[in-house]
Amino acid sequence: MNSETNDRALLEVEGLKKWFPMTAGFLSRSRGQLKAVDGLSFEIRKGETFGLVGESGCGKSTLARVILRLLDPTAGTVRFDGQAVTGLGRAGVRKLRRHMQIIFQDPYSSLNPRMTIGEIIEEPMVIYRVADKAGRAAKVRDLLQLIGLDKSYVRRYPHELSGGQRQRVSIARALALNPRFIVCDEPVSALDVSIRSQILNLLAESQDRFGLTYLFVSHDLSVVRHISDRVGVMYLGKLIEVAGKDELYEHPLHPYTLALLSAIPVPDPEAEVKRIILEGDVPSPIDPPAGCRFRTRCRQAMGRCAVEEPELREVGSGHRVACHLYSS
Repeated sequence: MNSETNDRALLEVEGLKKWFPMTAGFLSRSRGQLKAVDGLSFEIRKGETFGLVGESGCGKSTLARVILRLLDPTAGTVRFDGQAVTGLGRAGVRKLRRHMQIIFQDPYSSLNPRMTIGEIIEEPMVIYRVADKAGRAAKVRDLLQLIGLDKSYVRRYPHELSGGQRQRVSIARALALNPRFIVCDEPVSALDVSIRSQILNLLAESQDRFGLTYLFVSHDLSVVRHISDRVGVMYLGKLIEVAGKDELYEHPLHPYTLALLSAIPVPDPEAEVKRIILEGDVPSPIDPPAGCRFRTRCRQAMGRCAVEEPELREVGSGHRVACHLYSS
């Protein structure tokens, strides 16, 4: 978490959609559209960590990939430091991606097993022609020191490293081009609990040292609270609540957010915790419910929820929620 945040938006997302066509049968007949991301609008301020939470399948990782143009959007706009990412051609995306990097969930599958650790960290600098060979080698050594690995690791291969060490290498690779914005896509979910805090501390230290801005995607609400400045909650392709982390965790408004927070484990075995059990399954993103998408699992749903989709509107200082319970 960076204390040097400011109010200027580094990343702006407006009406972003990513729909995937669904086909079936020998003739590949259309079965409709899978609405993974369906009209999201939010901003990430320079120097902050914006946490994004929600159940598996809600569209978090798809959103992250569309922001980076690893996937092309169906509609909507993404602007990075005022420049429209979604309108750029291939050359423009390649140039901009130097400033926008990603740390993937699984550090083993995201690292080339045929390359040494030194080659993996150096590769982005080679692609973007940063410095000469000696300069790149020096940068690799500096990054290894930064992530807490000895310089001898430069000649090792990913299979020789532990999961935590591999994720450290992924972080070093993301930092190699001195980016300004990094997407952390479930960066600690594949790691042992004992290693997670080390990786989170490394991310926080790197943010303070280089003035980075993070989009931190996770389903672990405890981790998100630890590292984030603000938090957005996603449900079935929609953003349903956004607030500062303390405001969201201490004064949640949306019924779905309340249910998520009630599921956080409490370290005190004698503490009485009122769990909110959501009934039913998550609806299909191919055919989401009309009106409010959460209404089929919400105990407070009313007639209006079935016919009118709630807008994400501000109800307090920086606190926005999409729920008819808080609309006039």
